[in-house]
Amino acid sequence: MSSNHQEISSFIWNVCDDVLRGLFKPTEYGRVILPFTVLRRLDCVLEPNKDEVYKLYQEYKDKVDPSPIIQQRTNTPYYNHSKYDLTRLKGDPSNVLMNFRNYINGYSPQVREIIENFNLDILVEKLHKNKRLYELIDKFTEVDLHPDVINNHQMGQVYEELLRKFSEMSNEESGDHYTPRDVVKLLVSLVFGGNTDDLKGSGKIRSMFDPCVGTGGMLTIGKEWVQKNINPDLKMVLYGQELNDITYSICKSDFLITGENPDNIKLGSSLSDDKFQGKTFDYMITNPPFGVSWNSDKQFIKNEEGDPNGRFFVGTPRTSDGSLLFLQHLISKMDDNGSRIGIVFNGSPLFTGDSGSGESEIRRWIIENDLLECIVSLPDQLFFNTGISTYTWILTNNKDEKRKGKIQLIDGSSFYSSMKKSLGSKRKYITSPHRKELLEIYQNFEEGDHSKIFNNEFFGYTKVRIEQPEVDDNGVIQRKKNGDPKSDTSKRDYERIPLTEDIEEYFQREVKPHLPDSWMDEDYKRVGYEINFTKYFYEYEPLRSLEEITQDLLKLEEESEDLMKEILED
Repeated sequence: MSSNHQEISSFIWNVCDDVLRGLFKPTEYGRVILPFTVLRRLDCVLEPNKDEVYKLYQEYKDKVDPSPIIQQRTNTPYYNHSKYDLTRLKGDPSNVLMNFRNYINGYSPQVREIIENFNLDILVEKLHKNKRLYELIDKFTEVDLHPDVINNHQMGQVYEELLRKFSEMSNEESGDHYTPRDVVKLLVSLVFGGNTDDLKGSGKIRSMFDPCVGTGGMLTIGKEWVQKNINPDLKMVLYGQELNDITYSICKSDFLITGENPDNIKLGSSLSDDKFQGKTFDYMITNPPFGVSWNSDKQFIKNEEGDPNGRFFVGTPRTSDGSLLFLQHLISKMDDNGSRIGIVFNGSPLFTGDSGSGESEIRRWIIENDLLECIVSLPDQLFFNTGISTYTWILTNNKDEKRKGKIQLIDGSSFYSSMKKSLGSKRKYITSPHRKELLEIYQNFEEGDHSKIFNNEFFGYTKVRIEQPEVDDNGVIQRKKNGDPKSDTSKRDYERIPLTEDIEEYFQREVKPHLPDSWMDEDYKRVGYEINFTKYFYEYEPLRSLEEITQDLLKLEEESEDLMKEILED
């Protein structure tokens, strides 16, 4: 069989299609194919020591825990003490279901947990009931996934290709755990391309973390990008946490079969059940769910909000959208020696929430602590299950000297090509030349048509309350008894004054000429921050002339008359 990963994955998918068609929807194929691919790979890896492991287990199982003995003898982190593998299961067709269960239970705990979280039992029962379990096993034994034939890197590519096929066929749900690769590649290039010196040199070890790891694509692509573009010898240790049990298993199994450490992938909510509490990372990348409620984690998060050392001490966003909570989570894991964060957001975290709100306070804290380095707007229609516009935020606690106190905004909304065939809501993709150009704009750190650079305080404002006295029906200004023109029933308005302006000077210049009797309420001043991305790149387009519009209307009228003639003649 060919060692080309695309040919192998296509072969696996196609032979399984013969077995699964009619019994499962094509969108469900991956739930069967992915775990069976893992099992076949493990069989091929463990085959040389299969008989020895079985004998060792039988010899020691009633005396001591045989696991350390088996692992020491075979020099593998996992094993299967059952006498079966997929090939041996074919020797007893009439008992295939019972023997398959024995085979699964023979795996060491690490592998068994992965298989259990795939929820494979229900699928296997269905296959057996419809007399297709044996047939599927037989098909998989035709695929040689031994490490001598398919190395770890190639195996990772095979698995990724199968995952891509599965995700493309299940567009609606794939968006929850599968970020398009063109988006990931841009994100990792911005995160790592902004700190190349840290990644160069021999003997270096760096860590990378994703709190919404999904199937692990961001981590593996990030590592691959660094080794291909910066340092092939860099050791990048990968960590992740995932809420969904099936995607958790996909990620963990991918790590298992490609030589990564699957123990670094944890199951659970990153917000309410942080499995990496107290740990810091060099690089962090993620695509948290857009506009998803955090109500289920509310009690835990609110409790931590009151802790001055907690992740959410600055404040929390509205419960309908937890995006900024994930960013706060990542910031808490920044290392004092310097960390970099890349995160994908929709537009909401840029501007949602008025001054004093949780969102505004989070933005204020991030910007005033000089953590935000760059934001890149992306084209719309990039994701499988939504056509909304998205933005990548790049943050660091170790800015280059030239970037200190500044934020770069890059308009990347026009950097795309149209897809020949839509995949759900995804109709556009960012090509390699587009990614390269955007990275260059970022690295050059210069103003231009697609790049704007602002001082941090540019995005801040003070919201002040403007009071105006009420006038009664006789035109008399109502005053309090003490002569203060502030009335309990005074008319109120609000003004946002940029932090770059003196408040009193602004009031005298912009408000007083229009409201001569007004005054500022000195007890009401609220600092807020927002990033109105579209406003900064807006280009005025003059309205078309009346003559141009008239000509277009006349042309349309002529076309309509010609069309009517054709209809009548027919």
